[in-house]
Amino acid sequence: MPSLPMRTEDYMIPVEAQRMMAKRAGATTVDQAGSHAVYVSQPKAVANIIEKAANTAE
Repeated sequence: MPSLPMRTEDYMIPVEAQRMMAKRAGATTVDQAGSHAVYVSQPKAVANIIEKAANTAE
């Protein structure tokens, strides 16, 4: 199951729209403060989310 950071400070895609898309994709989500390019503004947090998802994958 994919994991996605919810960018709570994203002014390009509203958080509720992100949640709807994640739900439709069947993704697990994690709220993370950060801009639209959260991988640039919060690289350690994104790396942790990716690592956690990789460690729990079947």
